[in-house]
Amino acid sequence: MRVNVVSDVHGNAKDLARAGDGADALICLGDLVLFLDYADHSRGIFPDLFGVENADLIVELRTARRFEEARDLGRRLWGELRQDRDSAIESAVRRQYAELFAAFPTPTYATYGNVDIPALWPEYARPGTTVLDGERVEIGGRTFGFVGGGLRTPMRTPYEISDEEYAAKIEAIGEVDVLCSHIPPEVPELTYDTVARRFERGSHALLDAIRRTRPRYALFGHIHQPLVDRMRIGATECVNVGHFASTGRPWALEW
Repeated sequence: MRVNVVSDVHGNAKDLARAGDGADALICLGDLVLFLDYADHSRGIFPDLFGVENADLIVELRTARRFEEARDLGRRLWGELRQDRDSAIESAVRRQYAELFAAFPTPTYATYGNVDIPALWPEYARPGTTVLDGERVEIGGRTFGFVGGGLRTPMRTPYEISDEEYAAKIEAIGEVDVLCSHIPPEVPELTYDTVARRFERGSHALLDAIRRTRPRYALFGHIHQPLVDRMRIGATECVNVGHFASTGRPWALEW
């Protein structure tokens, strides 16, 4: 049995269409949407609406952790835009989702990332794509649990939830063979991004569940350039399955 796993697709529909090649199933751990490409500031919803120069500036502010200035810039730009913010974002996200969900092979098991908009997924998930969040499923005789979204941060991305709500989803999953989430457990080596030069938010509840229930694997993404992409916590192999948008390569789990 082979399952290919991807995360942080961020608009890479071309490689996503091939991500299931040679596998019995594909797992996607979220962040389908590309709002702003930090490697190429000309790509994404933000530069499409406001231009590359403003994208350069907002990346500079966010990288310097000057979040309030970045929010002020965003408010000014949205105020100058001659269309409603929510409708502009939704239209752009819908265009991306139409292309990305069409690229999913059958079967695909997917959960949300922190930049995704869960309310739109039922409109685009076709037969053969199963969306799971705080739920479990059996694949090839092993039990997989899925926890979508991220925790609240100053970035205020679309699908950030409280620590309590996130922990409740983990509790609902219970003991599984493979624990799948968008964000990593709260371990410094797994949450530090070496290019952004900052710690991103991981989950203490995920870490507690790994120590308590001892799944064979804990799979996640979110950190695009991690200090460590793989480590063992007790009996569990923790794996950052990679920034698929830049690599175009899935991570394979075989048994």
